[in-house]
Amino acid sequence: QVHLVESGGGWVQPGGSLRLSCAASGMDFSIRTWGWYGQALGKQRELIAYVGNIPIYMDSVKDRFVISRDNAKNMVYLQMNSLKPEDTCVYYCNTAPAWWFQWGQGTQVTVSS
Repeated sequence: QVHLVESGGGWVQPGGSLRLSCAASGMDFSIRTWGWYGQALGKQRELIAYVGNIPIYMDSVKDRFVISRDNAKNMVYLQMNSLKPEDTCVYYCNTAPAWWFQWGQGTQVTVSS
């Protein structure tokens, strides 16, 4: 059974940093491209960044976020720097650019002063 478990969210002031983690199990992790998605309140879930052999970033997070993966641990990470209030949302991981597995519970990130 596939499980995706996100963690690392929280409250942070503008300009701060957070590191999100995603633990994936129950599938062939290393052969897939993985991404982080964000869903703000009342909005659709959107792809933010994804990584296969190389990372790809949406314009809204380019030069601020860094996505990485550890195939030995079946983990995906998102280092979030220079956070802005508009980054506030629930973050999820899944395959990308098209999601394939049932979503996890996500992790809430709130950026405010």
